Formats: sequence, structure tokens, C-alpha cells
Amino acid sequence: MARMTTRSCPCGLPEAYESCCGRHHRGAAPAPTAEALMRSRYSAFVERDEAYLLRTWHPRTRPARVDFDPGMRWTGLEILETGGGSAFHTTGTVTFRASFRGGSLHERSRFERVDGAWVYVDGDFLD
Repeated sequence: MARMTTRSCPCGLPEAYESCCGRHHRGAAPAPTAEALMRSRYSAFVERDEAYLLRTWHPRTRPARVDFDPGMRWTGLEILETGGGSAFHTTGTVTFRASFRGGSLHERSRFERVDGAWVYVDGDFLD
């Protein structure tokens, strides 16, 4: 798996990948909010980090594996709205648009805390 070290993180924040989402992918720090988890999961799709995606998926909705489309090229993430998902919540939602070469994915994702860690539950496509 190729790692980005000097470019901005794929999640859209200005930090380098290694100090932004990369630290979550390596297990050095858990995502502190539902939005941070959403950003790190987007970056995991960019990086094709199946282990992280499965680790951060709710056990009751987690698939057996992640099927990556080899032709998919993610090009950007825009967070449109968040609800809950902070250190003071047990659930949260993140509405986002993830762009890829040739289109975009618009989704409202649901997150929950499991054993204190944020995990992705499921989402609704909006477009």
C-alpha cells in the first residue's frame, strides 16, 4: 500500500497524511469525533486500507471484505453537515460529498460508539 508523506491528507485537511488520517490508520490514535472518523475512512478508501475500514465498521453491519474498484480514483471530500458525533455523544451523523473521477457520492452516514471508539454503522445515499 503506497503511503503519502509530503502531500496534504486526502481527507481535505491541510496536514500531511502521516500526521492526519495516517495516525488513525496506523492505530496510533483513535478518531476523536464522528467527522474525524468519516475523514479517516475516506482516506482509507483512497489508500485502499481494507483493514482500517473493517476495523472501524460497526460489527452488526460490517461486510466480510471491502471490494475496491480498481478504476476508482477519489478526488476530494466535502463535509456538508454534522450532527452529534462529539466527545459528548454516543451517536452522530456526517453528510458528505466524496468526488471521484467522473462523478460524486452524496451520503449521510451514521456513526456510533462501540467500546468508546467511533465506528461507521451505515448510510443513506442522497442523490
